[in-house]
Amino acid sequence: MAPERLVRARRAVVDGRETAVTVVIEGGRIIGLAAYDAHLTATDDVTLGDDEVLLPGLVDTHVHVNEPGRTAWEGFASATRAAAAGGVTTVVDMPLNSIPPTTTLAGLVEKQGVARDQVHVDVGFWGGAVPGNVDDLAQLHEAGVFGFKCFLLDSGVPEFPAFDAAGLDTAMTELARLDALLIVHAEDGTEIELAPDASGTAYAGFLGSRPRKAEGVAIARVVETAARTGARAHIVHLSSADALPTIRQARAGGVRLTVETCPHYLSFAAEEILDGATEFKCCPPIREAANREDLWGALADGTIDLVVTDHSPCTPELKRRDTGDFGEAWGGIASLQLGLPAVWTQARRRGHTLVDVVRWMAEAPAALVGLTTKGRIATGMSADLCAFAPDASYTVDVAALHHKNPVSAYAGRTLTGTVRRTWLRGEPVDVDAAPGGRLLRRGHA
Repeated sequence: MAPERLVRARRAVVDGRETAVTVVIEGGRIIGLAAYDAHLTATDDVTLGDDEVLLPGLVDTHVHVNEPGRTAWEGFASATRAAAAGGVTTVVDMPLNSIPPTTTLAGLVEKQGVARDQVHVDVGFWGGAVPGNVDDLAQLHEAGVFGFKCFLLDSGVPEFPAFDAAGLDTAMTELARLDALLIVHAEDGTEIELAPDASGTAYAGFLGSRPRKAEGVAIARVVETAARTGARAHIVHLSSADALPTIRQARAGGVRLTVETCPHYLSFAAEEILDGATEFKCCPPIREAANREDLWGALADGTIDLVVTDHSPCTPELKRRDTGDFGEAWGGIASLQLGLPAVWTQARRRGHTLVDVVRWMAEAPAALVGLTTKGRIATGMSADLCAFAPDASYTVDVAALHHKNPVSAYAGRTLTGTVRRTWLRGEPVDVDAAPGGRLLRRGHA
């Protein structure tokens, strides 16, 4: 019998290089790779355009969907449409800012029930580690969450409180027993309290309110606790390059530590942000251009493992563009649909290739959460693919994005690279049709 689908590309990222290929798909899996001009037949035979490159579907392990409870900010339907339009075929949802948060089994079950019939791409879930829920961690782990998120300072929402040093130790001890991953928002609350107030319209004032030292102190605490307990730890949204020596030293010493950064830290620079431009507010903050280049260097040498969006949307009024006050505005950047072109725009300027981008945005995030059939074009993998035109440029119109609210730091910015088509388990994703995504559990792709 002929396979269900062939996808032919003169350029594709396969096995760490660009090559011509025909991807043979059956039953949602890649069952073989053949020459571009192989004499094969299938029910559907697709040939990419000469200006397109075939990539594996991206894996974004840092997405705030916010449903249930704050669905006006985003939701599973809108978030997964945006993901598919941006070449992302798998997302892992953060345990906040939904209500209830995913800190109990009941909270996870409620979120899964809301998501199940809405998702256009595959969706997994992080659990939350907060004071008082250590007895819930094993249940959540058994239920298939991909790890646990915690904060070392005020999270911004009251239902997801932060750990002090003793709480972090207790959680890491339990997660070491489970061999479960702890992902950490690593800013130190005491250092933030000692810093100047964030109020006002000056971006420099906001930047001063979230000093680099806050990241450095918190990351050092995570490293020390992970080394002592044997737990696996992951630093989310690294913004301060000052912490890189600590990270390198920890790894050299055998600490099980991984690190991510985000497109906005690789794209923007503090010096360029206008006063009152609260769409750029995120925590930790976008720092100076020299710091940005150090982050690019750490990606190049492998100190930073992966790039994910930290898609953290909100309603327009919460960004307080009416006052431009950074102290009052919600912190978060909406970028789920834009992550790939945002990173590629900057990466190509620095001599990186699509092979690098795939490693950072597909292979490494999949490896982080143990999704062994995601993130690569190879026999036996899930047939999650995207057709990407790397030389096509466009200006971002936030009103045309699938994000629920038209607010993004990328508004009006010219990006290079356009996602033309996305396939999930071999099927073209039509965001206007019935959703075809699945809910994922740890250990099951």
